[in-house]
Amino acid sequence: MCPAALGLVAQAPTEASMSLQRIVRVSLEHPTSAVCVAGVETLVDIYGSVPEGTEMFEVYGTPGVDVYISPSMERGRERADTRRWHFDTGLEIIVVMNSPSNDLNDSHVQISYHSSHEPQPLAYAVLYLTCVDIALDCDLNCEGRQDRSYVDKRQWVWGPGGYGAVLLVNCDRDDVTCYDQDNCDRHVNCLQDLEDMSVMVLRTQGPAALFDDHKLILHTSSYDAKWARVFHACGPEDSCEAYRHVLGQDKVSYEVPRFHGDEERFFVEGLSFPDARFTGLLSFHVTLLDDSNEDFSESPIFTDTVVFRVAPWIMTPSTLPPLEVYVCRVRNNTCFVDAVAELARKAGCKLTVCPQKENRNDRWIQDEMELGYVQAPHKTFPVVFDSPRNGELQDFPYKRILGPDFGYVTREPQDSSVSGLDSFGNLEVSPPVVADGKEYPLGRILIGGNLPGSSGRRVTQVVRDFLYAQRVQPPVELFVDWLAVGHVDEFLSFVPAPDGKGFRMLLASPSACFKLFQEKQKWGHGRALLFKGVVGDKPVHTVSINQVLSNVNLISYNKFVQSCIDWNREVLKRELGLTERDIVDIPQLFKTERKKAVAFFPDLVNMLVLGKYLGIPKPFGPIINGQCCLEEKVRSLLEPLGLHCTFIDDFTPYHMLHGEVHCGTNVRRQPFSFKWWNMVP
Repeated sequence: MCPAALGLVAQAPTEASMSLQRIVRVSLEHPTSAVCVAGVETLVDIYGSVPEGTEMFEVYGTPGVDVYISPSMERGRERADTRRWHFDTGLEIIVVMNSPSNDLNDSHVQISYHSSHEPQPLAYAVLYLTCVDIALDCDLNCEGRQDRSYVDKRQWVWGPGGYGAVLLVNCDRDDVTCYDQDNCDRHVNCLQDLEDMSVMVLRTQGPAALFDDHKLILHTSSYDAKWARVFHACGPEDSCEAYRHVLGQDKVSYEVPRFHGDEERFFVEGLSFPDARFTGLLSFHVTLLDDSNEDFSESPIFTDTVVFRVAPWIMTPSTLPPLEVYVCRVRNNTCFVDAVAELARKAGCKLTVCPQKENRNDRWIQDEMELGYVQAPHKTFPVVFDSPRNGELQDFPYKRILGPDFGYVTREPQDSSVSGLDSFGNLEVSPPVVADGKEYPLGRILIGGNLPGSSGRRVTQVVRDFLYAQRVQPPVELFVDWLAVGHVDEFLSFVPAPDGKGFRMLLASPSACFKLFQEKQKWGHGRALLFKGVVGDKPVHTVSINQVLSNVNLISYNKFVQSCIDWNREVLKRELGLTERDIVDIPQLFKTERKKAVAFFPDLVNMLVLGKYLGIPKPFGPIINGQCCLEEKVRSLLEPLGLHCTFIDDFTPYHMLHGEVHCGTNVRRQPFSFKWWNMVP
């Protein structure tokens, strides 16, 4: 290939664009025209045959055309118009135009070939250039970067200095007249729906006549098309009918018509959260195609790319401020609902009561769902994660909670692998922690399962896959198979604290309970009774401190329970970076039913945390000097932290059914102030 056969390769001088190679052949006999893209380098190869006797060459560009010579990779580049160059097969000519053309072929590059034996050039080659500016833009969310201009749209970078576009799963239902979620159809049903989407703008500048024989194609891969949908605003943006579905699912490419001249707006919605088969990353491209030659197929000139990351579903720990409390009203829990309502009033929370006709006496609203949120720079909204337990409450999250700016997600196994561990009392999250030098600014998810290598119960795989795939709250798996119900909230909870790490982890402790009872027995209170004053449908037999401390089987079993909790204690200390100062042992005893553990008296750690207000199961412990010694002990441990303890009678409607206050309530909380994209997973 001679110097006149100029090969043009669009390359990215900054990190802003993706490039495709294009070869343009230029004849010595007649000029050739080509299209270049503003800010993108054009590489001119000068190899092969040259006019006979050629020893040197000169290169000049018209105003607005910058031409450089790159003698070698080591020497960098120099401006081409400074001197005459010896012909060398290692030389490269680089052409850059930074401003779009006003007309076709209004700029050019001229190459002249010289011999030391001839006073005049041996030949000329002229390449006429038309420059077009093409950019596929979106909010790259680079507020933490000092230099925002040099970011690679093809990359998505975590951390405070990172960048990358964020895409929300459009899983709410803004149009209340529709039954399905917004991303379940190919239409924009109401204009509010657009607020949950990310805007992608295609900007083009250059001669309009260029597009008589050139095309702009918006495209994605067939894999990425599964996870997102793109709408094109093809008319007045205040009309739902203007938004045309152009990419996503079975549509992988779209020829962009030039409706609005220099700018076309697209709206992108996520269809699925990250999961085992989907990392959360999506790419969209726009390619300029040359369709000017009827004898050849279209050829690509330039491609620009943007990458989105689908926002993860984020859980909120009990230490975040509460916004709304959920509770079910059933046939025998009126006093319980009233107590929760009073606690919500004190905490300044909204109260939502699920009526009996909707819950059909399924009171375990904590087990049915987990309330979290999704966040992008332009929008944050809550999302309910519906558990696969599918009790009588199974319709409540979809029918009552899903709505405008309140999303919904669920994961259902294909087989019958659901167990009690798939209820979301077995799904908690810690406050922000630092463990082994690694920061977890959004905390870590806590789920319960069996011991490594054992064949006990585990959380179903589809739920596990979903939780791990979110990445921002890496799960910690605890040992809960020793419990009859098998939930992490049966032996731990978190409360806010004014010092230290900003929280305390509460752990159920048989050892602490036996120590407390032994102290009371020593002071002559061995005859004080547990369960005195319980009112319910069935009589509950009282038991004294002396009877508890003489029950060999109860003591032996609780030693086993303590060993199970101690196992988890060490895992939590290691994985959450906790010390003993961060842990409060709450007195609690367990008993065995069918070789599994259940609470002997109402489980004190299974509490409702509403800021500084705690709704704790009333334990009906031994009354000493007019005070329940268990309540007194818990107050002495928690009230110095600025917490207010309210003991709620849940004995008959919840405890007798192996659940407590936390099991029977749920809370929507404020999102973290920390933005998830600023962390480094």
